[in-house]
Amino acid sequence: QMKLVESGGGSVQAGGSLRLSCAASGYAHSSYCMAWFRQAPGKEREGVTCIIWHGGYSYYADSVKGRFIMSRDNAKNTLDLQMNSLKPEDTAMYYCAASPRGSDICAGRGEPRTWGQGTQVTVSS
Repeated sequence: QMKLVESGGGSVQAGGSLRLSCAASGYAHSSYCMAWFRQAPGKEREGVTCIIWHGGYSYYADSVKGRFIMSRDNAKNTLDLQMNSLKPEDTAMYYCAASPRGSDICAGRGEPRTWGQGTQVTVSS
């Protein structure tokens, strides 16, 4: 059973940066992906980034391209999300997720199997 533990997040002014980290433990099939989602109050959940862990394919939502950067550490099984040039509209609860059928999940099809507890990101104007 995979387990995900998130860290990071917090409050920052617009234009600032924050870094999120997701540590995974447990078995991961070669098709697994890891992803970051976010959900703001009153809005639908949005897929932010996704990566096929053993394939290298990565996805960034248009809303974060050029500002957010994923980085992974295979030895530590961690996936970090460096968030730069933050905007108030980036304010949300951010969740790390992992799942088999990574190609489907990264394409926005289906529901990830495992979720972290979430971490709040607040960007003030």
